Amino acid sequence: MDAIVLLREDHKTVEKLFKRFEKTGDDDHSDRREIADQVIEELTVHAWIEEQIFYPAAREAAPDTKDHILESIEEHHAVVWMLSELKGMDPADERFKAKMTVLMEHVRHHVDEEEKDWFPEVRKAMGRNRLVELGEQLGTAKSEAPRDPLAVPSAE
Repeated sequence: MDAIVLLREDHKTVEKLFKRFEKTGDDDHSDRREIADQVIEELTVHAWIEEQIFYPAAREAAPDTKDHILESIEEHHAVVWMLSELKGMDPADERFKAKMTVLMEHVRHHVDEEEKDWFPEVRKAMGRNRLVELGEQLGTAKSEAPRDPLAVPSAE
């Protein structure tokens, strides 16, 4: 699987979790907690592999993506801090759903920009073989990635 396909699959996985969360009722605290915990893990791992492997490779192959990548890292910064707050929050807290909603808005915006604005540029610059090689690296790195949002480099 090539790197961009792998990252898009991650995006789809998280979007499905978001849709499940949006369907929960106000009293579905255990469902909300379970879904939020899955979102936290998925996004933490995703952000980490992007920042450690994909972004540096994309920046090298397509230098014109530098501004997009720097913006993405700043978006990650906001997201990982929200994830860390959600991690320690009681799902019965009246702010839990609101924080999750803001997180979803941020992530959807980020995904939209990546997929439409600069993934095509990176695909063109890297080519199939390099993307497949990078995809293998990303897949392997997922198991090594931290599960703590504040361990993602952009958290600093």
